[in-house]
Amino acid sequence: MRSRLTLAAAAAALCLSCLPAMAQSTDAQSNAFATADRFSYQDGEALYRAICQGCHMPDGKGAEGAGIYPSLASNPNLEAGDYPIYMVVNGRKAMPSFEGLSDAQVAAVVNFIRTHFGNGYTDPVTPEDVTSTRPAE
Repeated sequence: MRSRLTLAAAAAALCLSCLPAMAQSTDAQSNAFATADRFSYQDGEALYRAICQGCHMPDGKGAEGAGIYPSLASNPNLEAGDYPIYMVVNGRKAMPSFEGLSDAQVAAVVNFIRTHFGNGYTDPVTPEDVTSTRPAE
């Protein structure tokens, strides 16, 4: 009985000692999403794979679980390029903003999403479109 209590106490102490490291890792991960210098990718597909697919899934069909991650596949909301630009730059509800991405990076990932996953919106958005969508400073 005593050895079980000792083992349980040791396991609890080990778990508690990991909390600060876990918190630092989480902070580092969330900061990585906020700054463009952490993402050297310029290609829309590479940006999608590095940033978006974790929630929206590799096939763009979204997911449900701890939250609802909308499907990007065959999504009529993507027809107007301003909408996905706004979502990437500003975020909404559970989606974080990615204002740290450059205008060219935002345009690249938006163009990728609008031309893949069953979407056929071939009118490209430009970095200038992104600039005009960003909030005034």
